[in-house]
Amino acid sequence: MALITPFKANLSVDFEGLAKIVDNQINNKMDYLVILGTTAETATLSSVEKQQIVDFVCNHVNGRLPVVVGIGSNNTQAVLESIQSMDLSRADAILSVVPYYSKPTQEGIYQHYMAIANVSPLPVILYNVPGRTGVSMSAETTVRLAYASEKIIATKEASGNFAEITKILRDKPARFTVISGDDSLLLPMIAIGGEGVISVAANAVPKAIADLTHLALEGNFEKAAQLHLQLQTIFDALFIDGNPAGAKAALNSAGIIENILRLPLVPVNPSTYKILADEMFRF
Repeated sequence: MALITPFKANLSVDFEGLAKIVDNQINNKMDYLVILGTTAETATLSSVEKQQIVDFVCNHVNGRLPVVVGIGSNNTQAVLESIQSMDLSRADAILSVVPYYSKPTQEGIYQHYMAIANVSPLPVILYNVPGRTGVSMSAETTVRLAYASEKIIATKEASGNFAEITKILRDKPARFTVISGDDSLLLPMIAIGGEGVISVAANAVPKAIADLTHLALEGNFEKAAQLHLQLQTIFDALFIDGNPAGAKAALNSAGIIENILRLPLVPVNPSTYKILADEMFRF
């Protein structure tokens, strides 16, 4: 799951709140954690804070779950420097987003990821989210990367383009994993060969997401579909006013963290908060 970064009223990182969230994930059978991703408001974190979060989460988890660290940029050299300068000795993999804003060609995307694979001490998970980056990594480029480097082990697919996702699943090497980047597409992704989700909703309802994922992976699609339909309202509500504002509102309604974001993000509006609070109570 994709961890938020809780903040205190003074905008410093709330490590006590972060520990509560991590423990909640572990206690509810989550399979691995992703830190410093989009949901973590990573764009607002300093390099010092990023390392502090990596150290804190890895130490707190203490080997109970794998930890994946998000390291991405539209500047390839900056990604390489971050990988080489950060202490990643207790992490298990890197998640790196397709370069945003610059709109590179498919060849540029390929060369970007190969440069990362060549320097990374850890396995690399690709991350395709064209709604945020402005460019989509094609199925052909994804498969090309999967075959080009054994360091590249998976892709987080948040394009929502099932034709492209199907091509990846059809053509990829057997060792390469396809992961949903969208909670609402978790079930259909697994139905065609995906192997899980990097979930935003798991911040709020970790047991339900773990149950849904494991039911689907076990082939129990009837029960999985029932749970998926029950979750659809919270899936939608979490993104009404943007991510991670929805996840933070949900956790705040449960008394776990303060409802604080760093600008340019702001808390959800009251009507959205009520929907999320009601869903948290229901689950």
